[in-house]
Amino acid sequence: MAKKVPQEEKKGAVKAAKKETKADKTASTAKAATHKKAAGMDPWKVLVYPHLAEKSMNMVEFENKLTFIVRRTATKKEIKDAIESLFGVKVVRVQTETMRSGAKKAYAKLSDDTPASEIASRLGMV
Repeated sequence: MAKKVPQEEKKGAVKAAKKETKADKTASTAKAATHKKAAGMDPWKVLVYPHLAEKSMNMVEFENKLTFIVRRTATKKEIKDAIESLFGVKVVRVQTETMRSGAKKAYAKLSDDTPASEIASRLGMV
């Protein structure tokens, strides 16, 4: 038969397990911060690929917006910086959406100075 463990020993084991969990969280947070810094250097680590759909093409023509599938952990600021550095345009606003599939989609509204159709043609979308 199994040996009975006193209640006090059980509590100690639970506390030790919680301490390990906190240490693991700290390590994973540091790892994520390092990953974000590395991603800030290469814009294509933030932007995965341009999204090609009928709705996206209408946004290019009528709303001066570009649509990209982006890395799941990318922030709006990282997305804005990546688009501005890659294409040399001014991004006015970035909106993001997490799709049901788990992918993250970003809509970037460009300034009126630069038409989105030029960027889309450079990417081969049009």
